[in-house]
Amino acid sequence: MEKDSRFVGLDVHAETIAVAVGEPGGEVHSLGTIPNTPEAVRRLVKKLGPPETLRVCYEAGPTGYVLYRQLTALGVPCAVIAPTLVPVKAGDRVKTDRRDAEKLARSYRSGDLTPVWVPDPGHEALRDLVRAREAAKKDQLRARHRLGKFLLRQGRRAPRGSKAWGVKHRAWLQTIRFAHAAQDATLLDYLTEIDHAADRIVRLERAIATAADVAPAPVRAVIAGLQALRGIAKLSAVSVVTEVGTLSRFAKPRQLMGYSGAVASEHSSGPHRRRGGITKTGNAHLRRIVIEAAWAYRHRPAIGGTLRTRQEGLSEEVKALAWKAQHRLHGRYARLLAKGKAPTQVVTSPASSSGLSGPSACTSSTTRQAVRPPPPNAARTARTTTMTLLEQSGRRSGGTREGGSSALLRDRPLAGPATLVRGSSRRITTMTASSARSANIRVINRRCGHLDRRLLRSRETRRGR
Repeated sequence: MEKDSRFVGLDVHAETIAVAVGEPGGEVHSLGTIPNTPEAVRRLVKKLGPPETLRVCYEAGPTGYVLYRQLTALGVPCAVIAPTLVPVKAGDRVKTDRRDAEKLARSYRSGDLTPVWVPDPGHEALRDLVRAREAAKKDQLRARHRLGKFLLRQGRRAPRGSKAWGVKHRAWLQTIRFAHAAQDATLLDYLTEIDHAADRIVRLERAIATAADVAPAPVRAVIAGLQALRGIAKLSAVSVVTEVGTLSRFAKPRQLMGYSGAVASEHSSGPHRRRGGITKTGNAHLRRIVIEAAWAYRHRPAIGGTLRTRQEGLSEEVKALAWKAQHRLHGRYARLLAKGKAPTQVVTSPASSSGLSGPSACTSSTTRQAVRPPPPNAARTARTTTMTLLEQSGRRSGGTREGGSSALLRDRPLAGPATLVRGSSRRITTMTASSARSANIRVINRRCGHLDRRLLRSRETRRGR
């Protein structure tokens, strides 16, 4: 059947559609441009031949899935292609609608295109609602920033002890008065915009909860299962379900994390292997939710009152998987943190290494925090290294001054254990609180290496003399 199929590439715009056809075993040619209307699409399908012999594709974009659903209703197999995964020639500097349609038809016939998952209308409606709430949160943040910068320009500072946008902070905002009426009008407009954004968020969250309650039974079951995980409440669970769709369509957790763009980038050649940060080339909405939830796993495994309430009515198997995920991800957080990784990297790594292949697998896509106890002799090692450095510096300058840093370190005991990590930029405390002084390990290592080289050169010079 594939040998007799005609592969059709469509470059879709709001008003027009450029059409190109790849004949079976023949050349790819353009059929021109048609209006983007249901009647024109129906005439095109009738002109191309029997629907079962056609294979149509077009890139995902702002036109959505209307054309996909129309072609599917006519019996034509259609695929929506991921635009970022379309092959591109490095030397191609000419782009037109006709060439884009021909490239889609040619690449689709050779099997070089990657289709995206198309949600059903109900699922798409819920996703639009969730993304509208996310847009409202961004608008609220921008409105707050505008007001904050306006007050900063006027030299108005919030009273000490008031939490940003808390009750005391809002009460203080109501008491602000300026000398000019124009500034009072500006302040009132900024406050009104903030209140409007807050009302939008409340309405949207209420609508999301209502839509989730009337969703199909399989969707409600996945949402309930995801809430067994620490860091994933109802809103986050709904967001994950709307962005991922059917979790079982991913065979491996790494495929799911690749879909969110939370896998490490790599640029390797020959014997050299170089890995960088996450690619960020997937679903940004899903990546944000997963990494935000991952921060909850930096704490030790525990089931609080809120989490216990969310787990009511769930099976023991789901609860056991959620508890197992807490221990596994918390342990991974502790191991990576002990290696000197930054907390942001630590949180991203477990989130990308785990996957969501059901309620239990989604449980394993969150991370936790722990603080690894330092070795018993860590304080002694840190103190010895710092004193050695200062003593070497003193010898270079003609001796250690009495009462200087080296003597101070000898006379003052350490307040508590300190961790020495070579090559790390973390700071350690090496003295009591009354004379606390922090030293950067990276600077210490660099200075020690510099002093070692100077001492080696001086010894060689003396031997030569």
